[in-house]
Amino acid sequence: MTAQAADKIFLKALKGEPTEHPPIWLMRQAGRYLPEYREVRSNVKSFLDLCYTPELAIEVTLQPIRRYGFDASILFSDILVVPDALGQSVKFVEGEGPRLTPLENAGDLAKLSVDKTAATYARVCETVAGLRAALPAETTLIGFCGAPYTVATYMIGGKGSPDQALTRLAAYRDPEFFNALMDLLVETSTDYLSQQVAAGAEVLQIFDSWAGNLPETEFERWVIAPTSRLVANLKTRFPEVPIIGFPRGVGPLYEEFIHTTGVDAVSCDTSLPLDFIRDSLQKHVPVQGNLDPLLLVSGGQEMTDRVEETLSVFGNRNFIFNLGHGIVPQTPPDHVAQLVAQVKANK
Repeated sequence: MTAQAADKIFLKALKGEPTEHPPIWLMRQAGRYLPEYREVRSNVKSFLDLCYTPELAIEVTLQPIRRYGFDASILFSDILVVPDALGQSVKFVEGEGPRLTPLENAGDLAKLSVDKTAATYARVCETVAGLRAALPAETTLIGFCGAPYTVATYMIGGKGSPDQALTRLAAYRDPEFFNALMDLLVETSTDYLSQQVAAGAEVLQIFDSWAGNLPETEFERWVIAPTSRLVANLKTRFPEVPIIGFPRGVGPLYEEFIHTTGVDAVSCDTSLPLDFIRDSLQKHVPVQGNLDPLLLVSGGQEMTDRVEETLSVFGNRNFIFNLGHGIVPQTPPDHVAQLVAQVKANK
């Protein structure tokens, strides 16, 4: 690690070192709440075109860094790049979200292949390399992917779902098919994240946004097991690269996730009590989170008080300030500026 990298506040926090203030970045910090993002997006045919055009993806990734001076920047992309790269039909419908041609059986799965991914992953990694060159020296670059289970829910369900029922039924009824899909996702996600590191990503985050609806046994089978394999694969290749896990909505099962998967840190969702995070998680690994994104929309004294409480509970070691989920489009940009100023003033 270079001396410059060793001085980055975000990396210090992930190593458990004390920091002068908690580092701060926000999930989905590049996006529709920024007028400059909307301007770029209005001139692009589709969301995936934006993800796959390096000069544009670099620009929208840099926009919140220019505005707010976040301590970390996350690659502008989407977790559904992976099924798209594998050969599944993926599109984003304005006002509705992602739509995929659902996988129904082993025959559909056989049409997908890691051999199809090279060109797609290369475009994303061109963005990663460009970002590494363009970011301020003090800003850490985060690469990411979706966790195998969460990506599988879209691949089988064909879209987002409140309960992931189609995916859970498929896993129960045809475990051979589901396990083969998970194996494929572990393999290609390992390759995808490895390419991001080779291109310049300094930290990796694995988003398991739909882990929270599973019973404990299925959580162990479909979240813990594949994530553990993915992390082990990456640690074999890049032992010095920190990995942040985000098993959103799993409550007390966060503890098992930490102790079993091998992640270096966890991102905490809004539902977790601050005392639980401090007493049960932060003593083991650095934690990231967990302000309600809607409180950032509302702003005012209530937001200020909650931020102050969060800073008081976690202190300036083993803590990264973030939201409990992604920033939402109706967020006033001025509220983000106020949040960043408050966190950075916490000496």
